[in-house]
Amino acid sequence: MPSNDTISFARGAPSLDIVDVDGLSASATAAFERDPAGLTGYGTSIGYPPLRAWIAERHGVDPAQVIVTNGSMQADAFLFETFVSPGDAVVVEKPTYDRTLLSLRDIRGAEVHPVSLETDGIDTEELRRALEGGLRPKLAHVIPNFQNPAGYTLSRAKRQALLALAKEHGFLVFEDDPYVALRFAGETLPTMLSLDEHDTVVYASSFSKTVCPGIRVGYLVGPAELIGRIAKLATSTYISPSMVSQGLVYEFCRSGRIDTSIETVKSALAERVQTLGTALRRELPEARFEEPQGGYFMWVTLPEGTSVDRVFEEAADRGVQIVKGTDFLLAGGENTLRLAYSGVTADQIDEGVRRLAEAVRAARG
Repeated sequence: MPSNDTISFARGAPSLDIVDVDGLSASATAAFERDPAGLTGYGTSIGYPPLRAWIAERHGVDPAQVIVTNGSMQADAFLFETFVSPGDAVVVEKPTYDRTLLSLRDIRGAEVHPVSLETDGIDTEELRRALEGGLRPKLAHVIPNFQNPAGYTLSRAKRQALLALAKEHGFLVFEDDPYVALRFAGETLPTMLSLDEHDTVVYASSFSKTVCPGIRVGYLVGPAELIGRIAKLATSTYISPSMVSQGLVYEFCRSGRIDTSIETVKSALAERVQTLGTALRRELPEARFEEPQGGYFMWVTLPEGTSVDRVFEEAADRGVQIVKGTDFLLAGGENTLRLAYSGVTADQIDEGVRRLAEAVRAARG
């Protein structure tokens, strides 16, 4: 019997109680007062210039290496359209973000090569063997911090190993990093962009996870020549992105409100992941998972023979939404699922996991 109060572990978005609505409102007012012409005009394809400069300063690069877009997914799409041609080999993590798979394989026509994801990130030894065996990728897509869907983080050693492989074999590393600021435990690691000495990295991030999803502001950082080509594509696509959204984000950043917002989000996520781990150990002791040190997601492996398709249906009947692990893989994962804990409050997690455990038992008959 469907429940009237649906609990969703499906969406990777913060719940409203941890979004700084008052700060966003104040930032919008301040942005319009400070630069009404800049916010109400078309602007340029590279994004709102003050925000572009702020991002460049944060990453220690020239503003010519930055383009600000309508969300990081559009940044990804621009990079793929500019750099990846049909038939090009592209390395992805296994599992990886489902929309990345869709964009690369179904839209760009790339030849996608999944490489196993371990708890400390992509298996660089497996990748090395594939490269030595003749694989010639144009691009390797990696989500280094609190990976979507697994929640795992690429270790420092593997970051350096991946950069060395990229230099040796001549491929570009796409460092897709929207969760980097949301670390609530463990050691902060350098970006591959900051370690790169050979223009082998293009970096993407987003304000959707640190400000709010509705703001739709993301960006790319990379070699100036490549960013220039992407800027031409952006011009022909939309003339310019939203100056209003980007001007608001700039004011939110400039004022320091973003730092307070990030601390609020991290505190809530830390509590929620601890509550989720405790609930899973109590209600589903046979499940295997690793509690992430940041980000939004946890990957759960159920016992062999459990059908995640059946679990999905049984959970929906009980008012619980999950995402099947098979959505993030080209093959396999029939007993895996992703749980997003960012959009559920701690008091919803216990009830949600209790229902999920019921669904797993029902699915196994």
